[in-house]
Amino acid sequence: MQKTNVSQTRWLFSPQLAPEAELLLFCFHYAGGHAGIYRDWQKKLPVQIGVCPVQLPGRSNRFTEPFHTDLSVLIRELAEALLPYLNRPFALFGHSMGALLSFELARYLRKHYGIKPLHLFAAGHHAPHLPDPGEAIHHLPDPEFLQGLRTLNGTPQELFDQAENEEILQMLLPMLRADFTICETYQYEDEEPLECGLTAIGGRQDPDVTVEHMEAWKKHTRASFHMHMLQGDHFFIHSEQKELLSIVESTLQSYLVGNRGIG
Repeated sequence: MQKTNVSQTRWLFSPQLAPEAELLLFCFHYAGGHAGIYRDWQKKLPVQIGVCPVQLPGRSNRFTEPFHTDLSVLIRELAEALLPYLNRPFALFGHSMGALLSFELARYLRKHYGIKPLHLFAAGHHAPHLPDPGEAIHHLPDPEFLQGLRTLNGTPQELFDQAENEEILQMLLPMLRADFTICETYQYEDEEPLECGLTAIGGRQDPDVTVEHMEAWKKHTRASFHMHMLQGDHFFIHSEQKELLSIVESTLQSYLVGNRGIG
């Protein structure tokens, strides 16, 4: 087992993992988000599933670090940071931008390290080979970019609600612009489907990510595929957390049972 260091653990919201954890679940946040959105998942999932929220640079405890706008660089750094933890079974969960990161991370780990997750959960994001259904805004001047953020469904309203004045919101714009740059400049490259199971999860009231967008994720696995459409808009990850975690738990429990040689 490789020894971890500070530069590696800063990527994880909770670098100290429970010894009972048999399987690690790395969780990736949406654009404009942070690892804290998964803060209470560990309390609501069995201790055998070790929840590992991933913290990207430029936010929360990494506020002073430069943002990433190049997905390939971000994925490489992510893989290097998480590699010491991948000596036990693991799964990936990502919502919106996080789904894209999870997908590309799974492909990178397969290509460069011969490592694969047990399962990939892709939530709130169209299948990566499909064109982005929205109009790009990352390149717009600040006033137009801000207006685009307010009208798009991909940014949580509480981000605006918590900004007590325009000055605070202006401080957040570089992070948001960087995240949107990653998503809107993404270039899909065709590769073999993943060998792990894949679960696609969408919101029935999400105006931008449709059932067809979620069904298309099936193209990216040669193993089991399941799709769930939950009540709620793009941020069903919050409003429908109980049902979402039920899906995650039941899916991962099947791997835990298999690892114990039962059934």
